[in-house]
Amino acid sequence: MRKLILVAILFLGVTFVILYFSELQQIITTLQRANPWYLAVALIIQATWFAVVGLTYQSIYTLLGLRESRRHMMLLAVAANFVNIVTTSAGVGGMALFITDGQQRGQSSGKVTVAGALYLLVDEAAFLCVLAVGTIILARRNRLSDGDIAASLTLLAIACAIALFLYLGYRSAQTLGNVLARLARIINFMVRPFLRREYLSEARAHAFAAEIAEGLSALPQKPTSVISPLLFCLLGKILLMGVLTCAFLSFNIPFRFGTIIGGFSIGFLFLIVSPTPSGVGVVEGVMALALHSLRVAWSSAILITLAYRGVTFWLPLLVGAWAFRRINSRQKPKVQEQTKESL
Repeated sequence: MRKLILVAILFLGVTFVILYFSELQQIITTLQRANPWYLAVALIIQATWFAVVGLTYQSIYTLLGLRESRRHMMLLAVAANFVNIVTTSAGVGGMALFITDGQQRGQSSGKVTVAGALYLLVDEAAFLCVLAVGTIILARRNRLSDGDIAASLTLLAIACAIALFLYLGYRSAQTLGNVLARLARIINFMVRPFLRREYLSEARAHAFAAEIAEGLSALPQKPTSVISPLLFCLLGKILLMGVLTCAFLSFNIPFRFGTIIGGFSIGFLFLIVSPTPSGVGVVEGVMALALHSLRVAWSSAILITLAYRGVTFWLPLLVGAWAFRRINSRQKPKVQEQTKESL
């Protein structure tokens, strides 16, 4: 069964590449026209971003009393990103990868789930700081559209929902369990005409809430404990803006600091709120429009966007496929060893 899941996810990855192969060809052609020195710098910055993501997860795990190496967390995070993209599971597939890995390492599922929710919260909080600056820049240049405002409010609503979820679990497992059970009833009511059965278990919702509350109880009482992960997330956003800067430099296109922040803010915003996996097909158009509205020539905006997406989306996707395969090859001997011990 485990091998079938592995093969299915890798097959979905190949299918995803085939479906968006024309875009990948455009990006490869664009990268071939880029200055190789600035492209090399962009790749180094992206590799540093991988390490920072690993440090972010490692710092959150440490808060919860979980001990993991930065290298393993980096591989796990990149692999989870790959799973989220190819399975279009709104983050569920990636979280399942974290939980499965934690279970095989003897870690609490509740703590691992809390770690994932905390990562999303601090990552979105860090981006909201960048977005606030980008919004001010766009407003001062009269380039702020209704769509940008609506997307920003959507992101804020997502962050508030995650924060509320964690707050309820921190205050009372019973309260969180009741909320999750109510959501389960609503979802069951919606899907019952199609499945003819209960899709979600209310009992499991209460058990899951208890696991979350147990994980949250391991958090330090001081709110300042999340400063370290927040700073790592901010550093990650700065590194991504560094990649965008290299895209400008590689094509010898003049820019201002405000152009970098404004263009990045809109591109990353629609990456989060887009209905497509990691904003594929949406970010490319929206980011190019944002850069063009900031007085970048249209042809230059397209080149910059394609180069940026090649380094920050397609490269992590390919590295994620390798990381996913590597993690599963590591887990296989552990499962066999545990089976032998049980026998």
